[in-house]
Amino acid sequence: MTMVLTVQQRQKGRRSSLTQLRQDGAIPGVVYGFQMTSTAISLDARTFAKMLATYGTNGVFQLELEGQRVNAVLTEVQRCALKGNVKHVDFKSINMAEELEVDVPVNPIGDAVGVADGGLLLQPNREVRIKVKPTEIPEAIDIDVTNVAIGTSLYVGDIRQQLPFEILQEDDYTLVTITPPPAENVQEDDTVDETPEVIEATGQNTAEPQA
Repeated sequence: MTMVLTVQQRQKGRRSSLTQLRQDGAIPGVVYGFQMTSTAISLDARTFAKMLATYGTNGVFQLELEGQRVNAVLTEVQRCALKGNVKHVDFKSINMAEELEVDVPVNPIGDAVGVADGGLLLQPNREVRIKVKPTEIPEAIDIDVTNVAIGTSLYVGDIRQQLPFEILQEDDYTLVTITPPPAENVQEDDTVDETPEVIEATGQNTAEPQA
């Protein structure tokens, strides 16, 4: 998927100028890579946020820069730790005729038999790195978990042959695992022992006299 994004070239400056840029509703960034030198850029924060919400971080961006279009992919998105808003972005220009390495999310689909039996589905790794042509980057990789039972896992080796591109992780890279249900807490028996206390008094009547 290709996304067109207008960016402006900017002068590298001091931290104060970057702060002002963000206050004006823009995001500082940089683009580097195939057939270009590293170039400082800025882009509209709202437009970029909408684009990420709609298309995610995968795919090819066509950057409108100084009257030219540059094909690029996102390599880094820096966010504010407190507010979560984007502070800086890095783009890498690419050769559309060559394959590239990208991380794509893994999306489990189907109702796992292990979950139906009470197990918990876990995703130790939510992304895989693939090698693919820029025009064929998927938004996500769907994996069928229907037959995954309690105590078993789904690995890269189980899906490698089902996909039209190369997965760079090893076959034992775990995608999904289903663990047994948590053991219920065994409640201790809090029943009060109502057995009367026996007092030894050989040859004596320990009962109180009746009035």
